[in-house]
Amino acid sequence: MKNTAKQWKKSSLSSLQKKQSFSDRNKERQAYIIAALFSSLVGTYLDLFFVGIGMYHFPMRLFPEIFSVNIVFTLLVLPVSAVLFLYMADRMRFPSRCIMILGIGIAVVFIEKASEHLGWFIHHTDWNHTYSFFGYILFFVFVWSIFRFFQAKI
Repeated sequence: MKNTAKQWKKSSLSSLQKKQSFSDRNKERQAYIIAALFSSLVGTYLDLFFVGIGMYHFPMRLFPEIFSVNIVFTLLVLPVSAVLFLYMADRMRFPSRCIMILGIGIAVVFIEKASEHLGWFIHHTDWNHTYSFFGYILFFVFVWSIFRFFQAKI
């Protein structure tokens, strides 16, 4: 009698083949880091531009004699938010990702208004919060594009 082992359809072998190698995970981490740095850099320069033309300012910020922008936001909050967004977006299908980006745009409008109420952020009277809605949608689409580009290239 001949003993032959048949592979089960749901064997652990196929799940082992799907696991990422160390170098693949390292490449993915690099894509996250590059996207986080990109978001910080773009956020900082956009804030410098809009503060410079007087569209808004940050009355409460670290080192106000040195920085005209809120460096806690541009160097910590924005990159961490971008990485969290990328982590979730990378696990979603296109329609869900689009809905999430629209939701972020809507949430930003309310977060800005709350920040103004708390005195963290003051907009010029000509400012319209729809600028932020569309701006953050574009911002996160660009961050997603940079992330996907470097995921493929690294």
